[in-house]
Amino acid sequence: MTTSTKVPDHVDPKDGPAPDPPAPRRKRRKGWWLPYALLVPAVFFELLVHIIPMITGIWVSFLELTQAYIANWGAAPFAGLGNYQISLDFNGVIGSALLRSFAVTCAFTILVVGIAWVMGMAAAVALQRQFRGRSLFRTFFLVPYALPVFASVIAWKFMLQKDSGAVNHLLSDNLGLIDEKPFWLIGDNAFISLVVVAAWRLWPFAFLMLMAGLQSIPTDVYEASAVDGAKPFRQWRSITLPMMRPVNLVLVLVMFLWTFNDFNVPYILFGSSQPPAGDIISFHIYNASFLTWNFGLGAAMSVLLMLFLLLVSGIYLMVLNGRNKRAGN
Repeated sequence: MTTSTKVPDHVDPKDGPAPDPPAPRRKRRKGWWLPYALLVPAVFFELLVHIIPMITGIWVSFLELTQAYIANWGAAPFAGLGNYQISLDFNGVIGSALLRSFAVTCAFTILVVGIAWVMGMAAAVALQRQFRGRSLFRTFFLVPYALPVFASVIAWKFMLQKDSGAVNHLLSDNLGLIDEKPFWLIGDNAFISLVVVAAWRLWPFAFLMLMAGLQSIPTDVYEASAVDGAKPFRQWRSITLPMMRPVNLVLVLVMFLWTFNDFNVPYILFGSSQPPAGDIISFHIYNASFLTWNFGLGAAMSVLLMLFLLLVSGIYLMVLNGRNKRAGN
């Protein structure tokens, strides 16, 4: 028995089978516009707070915008790459001062991030297990992070005074560790004071992030390793550090960016005239802009700082992704 396919009269059998009818259009479901409408305020404020000021700052960096043109900065002459050349001329006065400030900031950032991470990890590991009063210690450790930056740094500024400060009173009068009370806010000691205050402000954040990450590690792993004879330090090195690696990588990057851009702590601690040992680059750019009224030069320094941080972040993320891919293979 044979079956035959009836071909419509308007279709030539030589042309092959008839084309499929067009698919019906999908109707947009009701309320499809709502997610986009909810994003509009966020996009608007992102443009207003970040994107537009950043583009304006980049444009200002190509102008000779000084106090002579501050009333009408649109009339400032075009400088091209002149401000960048001055900033990167390390043989000149401005360039050498910027390079020194960059070196001080690098040392400051490495020390603060390292101290904050070590203190945060030690506190998080110490409070990982249940014991009486653990919640009280957690709350106490988070106090430096919860305090307003102005209140906490001003308190440190009073404590670091030479004659009436609590630090010299403790070290000299009570403990007898030093004979002569030093100046902590001027000279070379200013760098030590800045590192201590900044690390004291930052380490509770590291503690909070690391403590949250430790909660995801199963306790069975530690119990099994203890049965095998692993000591606490071996557990921390072989279990805690490898399993906390994703948290640590992100945490270090965030703390690096925050510390390298820190302005509040040095400004409150030293005022508008910081000592050379505490010449952090964000403070240096502020002085180059608002004390000398050379906003074009200050904007160029800010753009260079932004490019440096973008470069470091990009390299850091590329290395991180490369290691993750190799680990996955």
